[in-house]
Amino acid sequence: MRYLSSMNSKYHIVLTTCPDPQVADTVASALVDQGLAACVNILPAMRSIYYWKGERQAGEEHLLLIKSLAEDYAEIEGAILAIHPYELPEIIAVSIDTGLAAYLAWIDSSEEI
Repeated sequence: MRYLSSMNSKYHIVLTTCPDPQVADTVASALVDQGLAACVNILPAMRSIYYWKGERQAGEEHLLLIKSLAEDYAEIEGAILAIHPYELPEIIAVSIDTGLAAYLAWIDSSEEI
């Protein structure tokens, strides 16, 4: 199989967590509908434990895996911030350095929708 490898990746997976399935669906749909993401996977409920404003917190969240072009990161961040109910949402981008060439080409073509 052919794969594409790059030290300066043009592709990202952006991670964000949402408090419930409805918010996760809203964020995912907005990113795909705006052409900012080729695909968003919504992972089922997970438990998060963290400190926020000096208090230990625990709660259920849903993780979004947002496959996109790196050049769209700023717009993705802005779209998430505009919709997300958290005061400080997790928004982390991880570069895709290697992947199936045909899949990465599909990410490229998703902007043309």
